[in-house]
Amino acid sequence: MTKKSQKPVPKKGLRVVAVFEAAKGALVLLAGCGLLSFIHKDLHLAAMKLVTVMHFNPAKHYPSIFIDAADRVTDMQLWMLALSALLYATVRFVEAYGLWKQMQWAEWFGLLSGGMYIPIEVFEVSREITWPRVTVLIVNVGVVAYLADLLSKSRKPRAGNARTKGAN
Repeated sequence: MTKKSQKPVPKKGLRVVAVFEAAKGALVLLAGCGLLSFIHKDLHLAAMKLVTVMHFNPAKHYPSIFIDAADRVTDMQLWMLALSALLYATVRFVEAYGLWKQMQWAEWFGLLSGGMYIPIEVFEVSREITWPRVTVLIVNVGVVAYLADLLSKSRKPRAGNARTKGAN
């Protein structure tokens, strides 16, 4: 008998995770482009307008910290933040492509890159329980658990395992 070459059946969960990662990359890329729009602009004025629109008192502690920080941001810092956003988005897009194509390296990358945030997210939830923090933690744990499950199922038992050799 000859085995027919079969295409792997698309895993819908992997596709969902791929779209999620691509969406994160797109959001950060848009934020980076937004930062570029502030180059050669009056950032102090933009910060004041934002504080006013949010109905915060500019004389209060946190709004004044935000406004002071906006005064100190240089064009070079905006370029560096935008470049960082581009690099982060590129990593997310590459991961999304790999997950969409069901590449095992992308599953490992997603597991490791998502898993490294879980201790931080648990710490943040333990400091203060808010629905955004809990939601981020639950979604991240779900993605990491799903990828770990896929990877554990894809591992094939090795022939000549040391335990089975000694049992004979």
